[in-house]
Amino acid sequence: MLLVINSGSSSVKLAAFDGTDLHAQTQVEAIGSGGPADHAQALAIGLDKLSLPLGQVRAAAHRVVHGGMRLTQTCRITPEVEAEIEACAGFAPLHNPPALAGIRAVAKLWSAVPQYAAFDTAFHAANPEVATGYALPMAERVRGLRRYGFHGLSYAAIVRKVQLISGKTVPKRMLSFHLGNGASACAILNGRSVASSMGFSPLDGLTMGTRPGGLDPAVVLDMAARHGVDGAARILNRDCGLKGLAGTNDMRALHAAGTPEAAFAIEHFCYWAARHGASLCAAMGGLDAITFTGGIGENDGITRSKIVKHLAFLGAVIDADANARGDHALHAATSSVAIWTVPADEERQIAMEAAAAMDREGPK
Repeated sequence: MLLVINSGSSSVKLAAFDGTDLHAQTQVEAIGSGGPADHAQALAIGLDKLSLPLGQVRAAAHRVVHGGMRLTQTCRITPEVEAEIEACAGFAPLHNPPALAGIRAVAKLWSAVPQYAAFDTAFHAANPEVATGYALPMAERVRGLRRYGFHGLSYAAIVRKVQLISGKTVPKRMLSFHLGNGASACAILNGRSVASSMGFSPLDGLTMGTRPGGLDPAVVLDMAARHGVDGAARILNRDCGLKGLAGTNDMRALHAAGTPEAAFAIEHFCYWAARHGASLCAAMGGLDAITFTGGIGENDGITRSKIVKHLAFLGAVIDADANARGDHALHAATSSVAIWTVPADEERQIAMEAAAAMDREGPK
């Protein structure tokens, strides 16, 4: 069995795969706040829930959000790799530290089990330099200030799954939306990422649950002067986005609220998703397909409909009945653009990439 571990700040998702077949999965929550004391205890609880004896665990594979400039494919975790993940922690403060906690918890509990890391930035590593480079002095660019893009494991899974859903090859120019508490869009040309809405960190791009998306740098400078760097970072990561606009990052609660603030937050989310999406179409020279994934993307027909209506000028027309039912295929007969919902499959993608990394290593 291959154990896939997705560590959040207060939760751990575990999935056990036998090859590409999901054997079992579970989630442990409230770490440090009424639940397990730390990630090591959470992993022990999760493994017990899975009823997976240690002797059956061939390897552990972790989702790591930020791999920086050097970690551009799934690889075995060595002390050098762990140090690089830690060096990127400041770029993804909500994500890399919990991943490190999970890696260290596995090492503490099961030191003989080899560990692998799969990176959300890796799918975008081959983006053209014109798409990743900021207009900064060379000294700033060489130390890693560039666009990286995120949610790459989700987008890699989308490419794989669209072939199954459509029964054909991946559309040439595919605009993919990953919409959840974290949200982004990706331009996928011939199955490869060429541009992303997220940049140096997961703060950039679309309006998100607690993150603001794109900001004038002067806004960040003003907030840092007023609140200090740490205070500004906390606000930008935890108190902005839908929460900042309407008091909650729960899209379901916003739909139910019926307040002007909630309605504006929803419109803001959809407007900026579509606006960034249209920009990404320029990177592909057009549009042949749209995909939605993530908790909001898969389950919120109102949000999907609003985003697609903003993109109607590109030929996208949604079928209202199919959208209301939550079908996989959402495009109307009059649409020149295919539209699909694609269930998230990040854990299986991590398992597949870790298995491929083990194959590259060869027999021990």
